[in-house]
Amino acid sequence: MDLGIRGRKALVCAASRGLGRGCADALAAEGVDLTLVARSAGPLEEAAAAIRDAYGVQVSAVCADITTESGRAAALAACPDPDILVNNAGGPPPGDFRDWDRDDWVAAVDANMLTPILLIKSVVDGMLERGFGRIVNITSSAVKSPIPILGLSNGARAGLTGFVAGLARETVRGNVTINNLLPGPFATDRLKATIETVASQQQRPFDEVWNERMAQNPAGRFGNPAEFGQACAFLCGASAGYITGQNLLIDGGGVNLTL
Repeated sequence: MDLGIRGRKALVCAASRGLGRGCADALAAEGVDLTLVARSAGPLEEAAAAIRDAYGVQVSAVCADITTESGRAAALAACPDPDILVNNAGGPPPGDFRDWDRDDWVAAVDANMLTPILLIKSVVDGMLERGFGRIVNITSSAVKSPIPILGLSNGARAGLTGFVAGLARETVRGNVTINNLLPGPFATDRLKATIETVASQQQRPFDEVWNERMAQNPAGRFGNPAEFGQACAFLCGASAGYITGQNLLIDGGGVNLTL
């Protein structure tokens, strides 16, 4: 299926590995030129080179922390007029809310709510002027089914969800859509860190907890970043202009909702 976005430009955050990398690969396969942003230079350059070789698209790499003002400035300097923006940032650490102070909450809101909002603010008017824009925010299934150990993430990402719900209905008339992808358990470094915390708290072997969590999912497995990326690419497609303000669960059926 040709998504009609060949030659478009995308800014993809936290794109050197995991779900961000899955999105970058899927967009590149559609002929989209990429600006990848990540904090670790080595993995970032490796990802950029691999995508160039595999898909023959233009790929620039910006080593920066997208959650900082300087990082966002560097990303936007490299890709000032993106047609596609994929917002993504590592989630805050798991734990007990009794152990978190104000600085922990501010950091979580800054990274997982304010950073995507500020990036949207920087690019959305240009998208409207050009008559095309696709913004996808990678959030979490915890927005619909909060996970107690991920309280910082639950709160910050829910704030972003509320903001997007309003703005997405203002921009769609100009063919600029904004949607959220809500991953459940995917085999990423983030999931490994969460399960390591649980295993430590429960004093159980990591593999035992990992396999138990896989078995609990209706799909009987964890997701892989490639299939997540395909969903992202579809939402970025030219024919997806009637989909906006949505929160799409990609979780193997883990969240049981009837509506």
